[in-house]
Amino acid sequence: MVSYNVSGLLIALGLTAVQATQFWSNTGTTAGWDTFTHEHEGTVNEVTNVVYKGSTALKMTQIHDSAYSGRYHSEAVKYDAYKKGDTAFYGFAFRLQQDWQFDPAQGFNLAQFIADFTDLGCGEDYMPSTMVWVVGNQLHTRVKYGEVCPISSQKIKSYDNLGQVTAGVWHRIVLQISWKSDSTGYFKMWYDGAKVVEDYNLPTNVGDGRAFSFRVGLYANGWYDHGYEGSQGTRQVWYDQIASGSEFADANPDGWS
Repeated sequence: MVSYNVSGLLIALGLTAVQATQFWSNTGTTAGWDTFTHEHEGTVNEVTNVVYKGSTALKMTQIHDSAYSGRYHSEAVKYDAYKKGDTAFYGFAFRLQQDWQFDPAQGFNLAQFIADFTDLGCGEDYMPSTMVWVVGNQLHTRVKYGEVCPISSQKIKSYDNLGQVTAGVWHRIVLQISWKSDSTGYFKMWYDGAKVVEDYNLPTNVGDGRAFSFRVGLYANGWYDHGYEGSQGTRQVWYDQIASGSEFADANPDGWS
């Protein structure tokens, strides 16, 4: 077998090697997160019976309650996932429960970047930028740009019907985002290994430069925004191999262990 000293060759040629860096990772455990959201009867549990890779996964559950008027978050939270000007990859594997009810089609969020803007005093509080969600059996994502205040100046570009989601099957998401508030940003998304979004020369973040957190988990926003529909009052999503880094392999659920 022939081996090469690539680093030495690059130095001899006056070049610099670009090193991949995994910023953070989680193998489907409750350890290492900054906090969790457990609104109302929602739960975030570490399990061993349903996993994508390794021996553990996170199971997020939300339960509808007709007497409750609040939101339905069950998420694991990583603070300071990005600031304006950053570029990074983000990835995770997810699995909807085996009997997930797709019809009627309602929205359920799977992951989001979010920051608190309450201090601006314009009526905005926790505002998400990019989100990944399902409506019916179709996957969607978005970017948000413009200014936070007034709220009417916030702009959204959505990418819809990016692929079918199958209940009881593990799926993989990888995002690459250059977070810019001007037209120099870009946004890419891979679904189960296939690139489904590649968009350049666009704003991908609001003008405010504060840090956004990354939340992975179930947010039953359809129940809050549009009212309960269908007959499945308990929703469950599993998550595994969650990571961020400077290269695709750092965030790809199949690229690290």
